Amino acid sequence: MYQLAIFDMDGTILNTLEDLKISINHALIENGFPERTFEEVRRFVGNGTQKLVERSVPEGTGKEKQQEVLASFDEYYAVHCADYTKPYQGIVEALQELKKRNIKTAVVSNKPDYGVQSLCEKYFKGLFDFPVGMKEGMRKKPAPDAVLQVLEHFGAAREDAVFIGDSDVDVQTALNAHLTCVGVTWGFRDREVLENAGAKIIVDDTEEMLKEILAG
Repeated sequence: MYQLAIFDMDGTILNTLEDLKISINHALIENGFPERTFEEVRRFVGNGTQKLVERSVPEGTGKEKQQEVLASFDEYYAVHCADYTKPYQGIVEALQELKKRNIKTAVVSNKPDYGVQSLCEKYFKGLFDFPVGMKEGMRKKPAPDAVLQVLEHFGAAREDAVFIGDSDVDVQTALNAHLTCVGVTWGFRDREVLENAGAKIIVDDTEEMLKEILAG
């Protein structure tokens, strides 16, 4: 049984896609750009808000204008990050079970830290021991920095920890941190993407996910 379970946020524990789509489209329209579709935004997320903006603005948009779009996005999303967002089915119950078994839990997300803290407080109050989002100067996933910070915080060995995520970025993060990865198929990427990224363990529901964590 693993002693520490580290979760990605968007697409793994929370379905945040609708709020991300609305927020990026608000920022695009405010800056005179066309909207993006649900499927486009689904493809664009996973590498942080800066990358979401870069992928959403028209090709050839300058860095200065991109920063204006990012500022519009951050301002809107800070207020509207929980309008339509909700936990995936079975996630809360799985986290409660981990808590009962004294397994430590953390979040590592490329989402800005203000969003991570706010959403954990709203949807998972008391269920995560150490949520970590991106702050200035931190390297985003797939860099292992935030995962290593979590390991250090708990004094945990790599072999006692598992990383759970829904994307190729998460699989690469786990590999870079030398952790076992459990890929989940209910998020923003499909099974083929996870397999191609090198995921050896892939689950289709939270019951399977919990079994893998408890069997580790």
